[in-house]
Amino acid sequence: MDHRLRRANLIDRLPGIEVDAFLVTGLANVRYLTGFTGSNGQALVAAGQSVFFTDGRYTERSRHEVPDLDRVTYSASFWETLATGAARLGVRRLGFESHHLTVRSHERLGSALGEAVELVGCDEEVERLRWVKDEEELELLRTAQAATDQAFDDVLDLLAIGVTEQQVARHLETILRRDGGDGLSFDPIVAFGENAAEPHHEPGHRMLEEGDVVTMDFGALSSGYHADMTRTVAFGEPAPELKKIHDVVRQAQQAGIDAVRQGVTGAEVDASARAVIDGAGYGDAFTHGLGHGVGLEIHEGPRLSSHYADALPARSVVTVEPGIYVPGLGGVRIEDMVEVTADGCRVLGAATRELIEL
Repeated sequence: MDHRLRRANLIDRLPGIEVDAFLVTGLANVRYLTGFTGSNGQALVAAGQSVFFTDGRYTERSRHEVPDLDRVTYSASFWETLATGAARLGVRRLGFESHHLTVRSHERLGSALGEAVELVGCDEEVERLRWVKDEEELELLRTAQAATDQAFDDVLDLLAIGVTEQQVARHLETILRRDGGDGLSFDPIVAFGENAAEPHHEPGHRMLEEGDVVTMDFGALSSGYHADMTRTVAFGEPAPELKKIHDVVRQAQQAGIDAVRQGVTGAEVDASARAVIDGAGYGDAFTHGLGHGVGLEIHEGPRLSSHYADALPARSVVTVEPGIYVPGLGGVRIEDMVEVTADGCRVLGAATRELIEL
């Protein structure tokens, strides 16, 4: 991956936010700009020179993963080490990620820099660069999705009378690794029967029974890139209303997919899917936004929701995941990742969206 180009794109933004340098502390953003995969790393990005910081645990890893930057290993205070680096670069106005820095860390940063450096809080500068994926990122997302598709086919074999939500959830990691993923993209959601009325149900000891719907929300990792897919299947003959709900959700998802294209806003896409659910009389039962961006984080921008006015750029990847949830009965969600294109989108997943009755 071209980390130099990514840093150059951030450097191009510095005059617009009126800073001499930018401190990156969010780990996903550090990885995006440098390639570093450890649990402690920071980057000071400036036009003349950029510096990577970490502690002694990662001296060797950073030497391999961040070969194209000056690297500083610190053993005591990062803030004092950063202040030395900023002084060497002549920084007078320093941008920082206000959404990643705690109040206490901000105090320490200000104390270390002193009055000679003005701190400028910035919001999601790197995240917005991450919206648009390069070809290597898209290929990693496709790889993660392919493992997720295969795992969906394989996990259906586990569904039998008496199996619990937790048992299915635990087996998903093994299946995802076997089918080509590096591991779980996030803790999976597995919900049987009435539990499927909870959009983010935590798998428990509920046993599978005849006539249950089964909602499974899960995904694989591929070199740090996440997949995210949801399917709702039926174990035996489901209640007639749940069959109707599944059909409404499937139509709503297709309406959302059909609305995705470069330049449309997240609110417009959300409205296209929501109109189908509203028209079927279930508007109050669709309780979340339509989707979100996916990449180095499972939830990132751009977003598909009623209050999101930003336009979708080409080569961003978003989920389209409408749902209907009826307490005491159950629920249905269908989710796929799509790549935004100039004239529409490409669905990354291959799993059927029709109702499977086992």
